[in-house]
Amino acid sequence: MASALETLCGQAYGAKQNHMLGIYLQRSWIVLTGCTICLTPVYIFSGPIFLALGQEERIVRVAQIIALWVIGINFSFVPSFTCQMFLQAQSKNKIIAYVAAVSLAVHVFLSWLLMVHFDFGITGAMTSTLVAFWLPNIAQLLFVTCGGCKDTWRGFSMMAFKDLWPVFKLSLSSGGMLW
Repeated sequence: MASALETLCGQAYGAKQNHMLGIYLQRSWIVLTGCTICLTPVYIFSGPIFLALGQEERIVRVAQIIALWVIGINFSFVPSFTCQMFLQAQSKNKIIAYVAAVSLAVHVFLSWLLMVHFDFGITGAMTSTLVAFWLPNIAQLLFVTCGGCKDTWRGFSMMAFKDLWPVFKLSLSSGGMLW
């Protein structure tokens, strides 16, 4: 669904309406966070859902643990994909590559540390994954909001709450198209 932001940001950047990029980014955050919240019950109730679908109980126990961890990962997709689209529209791809490389190194180290060295099993794997997904988001958000995008990010705006329905429809159709 974040690919809709790529379209909006690309058009605004090409039309020299730089102030709109930050507003489109915020609108995407609102829409995608709302959609993620709507999907969260599926993960919370994954155990009963899997049991109703006939899955073995021992597999359901493990899947439910993983599903609860995946909630945090799902919420990490909101800033991840939207910031990437926002930055790519401005040809600021190096920051995406740098934070991805650091995140990969941290993920490999944490996976080894938590799973091999401390033998934390699924909890260690999911902790490492959660950190690996959120680390680049924090770096990208800091880059965007703390001066890396002076021309396109002018701070949080109430205009982000205006015209959400068209952004939702475009996001939904973009998500459907990629799906």
